Amino acid sequence: MNTSSFQRFLGVFRNLQATVFAVAATMGAAAMEGSGNFVSDHFSTSAGKLEIVFIGHSTLAMQVGSLKIHIDPQSRYTDYSRWEKADLILITHEHADHLDLKAISSLSGPQTRIITSKAVRDKIGMGEVLEHGKSLAQGPLSVTAFPAYNITNGREMYHPKSRLDNGYILALGGLRVYVAGDTENIPEMASLDSIDVAFLPMNQPFTMTVPQVAEAVRAFKPKIVYPYHYSSTDPRELVRLLEKDTYTEVRIRKM
Repeated sequence: MNTSSFQRFLGVFRNLQATVFAVAATMGAAAMEGSGNFVSDHFSTSAGKLEIVFIGHSTLAMQVGSLKIHIDPQSRYTDYSRWEKADLILITHEHADHLDLKAISSLSGPQTRIITSKAVRDKIGMGEVLEHGKSLAQGPLSVTAFPAYNITNGREMYHPKSRLDNGYILALGGLRVYVAGDTENIPEMASLDSIDVAFLPMNQPFTMTVPQVAEAVRAFKPKIVYPYHYSSTDPRELVRLLEKDTYTEVRIRKM
């Protein structure tokens, strides 16, 4: 092998190393202060180890270093007065299973930023509006708002496109995490690029059917997908539908 061929090989090898490094994960008991007996997965990134805690339904918590992020926190699942204050609280939309003022109050400190849609900000009178396609930074984390809405005839009233509900793309140390919020497999998903970890909702009639989730996965090919917001839907159905789609790993966690 000549020098130039070796250099090309070395570059490919380093890129492969970076990809494996970004999506390698371990599962165990959550370590975030206050998280109790919840299960979490840990991902290695160049910014440090990212912990994702699976709390319930559509409620997640994340931490990397000292940066603490909560998504759609809900008091019905945990006592947030026992948790450390959040740096970022991301609210996807105004429905009661996503917007809980008690949880927001318990997690909020002087430096906490509440990020949400205009409809939610107008409803609760606080928070920063993040419009679709716009981004903000918090330490090593970048957050971008993404559309979330229903497209099936007869379901549009649950999450109307005109309300501009949010999903979020979190980019951190080479890892890209997409938290979809309440949505169906909207055309915009085809534009999602290099998603390592995706949380996709799966409960009809409010969000997606299992086949719709499978279509969404095939549209943007995340490396890992977690079905969430699945209520009584059996997430193992998604495993069966995607068993031949080797690009994406389906991970089921209690939510």
